[in-house]
Amino acid sequence: MEKAKKIKLFIGLFYITTVSFFLFFLFSKFSFQEISSYEFIKKNSSYFIEIKNSNLAIVFLIFLVSTVLWVFPFLGFGSPIALLGGFIFGKWIGTIVVVLGLSIGATFLYMFGNFFLKDIIREKFLNKFKSLELKFRKSEFNYLLVYRFIGGIPWQLSCLLPTIFNVKVTNFFFATFIGIIPQIFLTVSIGSGLEKIIDQNLEAPSIFDIITSSDIYIPVGSFFVLIIITLFIRKFFYK
Repeated sequence: MEKAKKIKLFIGLFYITTVSFFLFFLFSKFSFQEISSYEFIKKNSSYFIEIKNSNLAIVFLIFLVSTVLWVFPFLGFGSPIALLGGFIFGKWIGTIVVVLGLSIGATFLYMFGNFFLKDIIREKFLNKFKSLELKFRKSEFNYLLVYRFIGGIPWQLSCLLPTIFNVKVTNFFFATFIGIIPQIFLTVSIGSGLEKIIDQNLEAPSIFDIITSSDIYIPVGSFFVLIIITLFIRKFFYK
């Protein structure tokens, strides 16, 4: 337990330090009023899109590495990076780079947990998820695939819990890659839709204009349908 407290303290201090440096750098360059203005957002989004269009392979690689680092060691979750990926690359390339980066980062996090945190995780969560042990032994990849698809567990913990069941690294990677595609695709599509709206409007669009755009309400509506489906599956999966 003492080891777990030290790890939590280290992660907390790491987050605070990282966020503090980022905010210091950001607000030393720009004021809050500048950052929150539509002109600032439109100007810089156009700038980044131009860079991406002229250096797609390089930007793809940089974003891929950043996504991996976002998951491990920074322990970020998928939604912000998926929205940004859609904003920069569009929904198709954005989905590929985000899913690949999150899968690699999640696998690194799983491997780290398997080497250094396994005893702590088993002590805290084995009894709670004991029912899953037999399922994973019966068909490791299939149950892992469903596990990644339905979510419902904080991203970092969902990457670490499979250490309890000693799943193969290759199974973890491919099940993660396939399982997160639906939710990531829809989130990336929202980011792509926001980029299209900004690109098409010289003036700041209203909230009504945003939510009534088909580029927004279709993926958002589909996302809610996906949530309902996953909630239904969870009732049987975690029994």
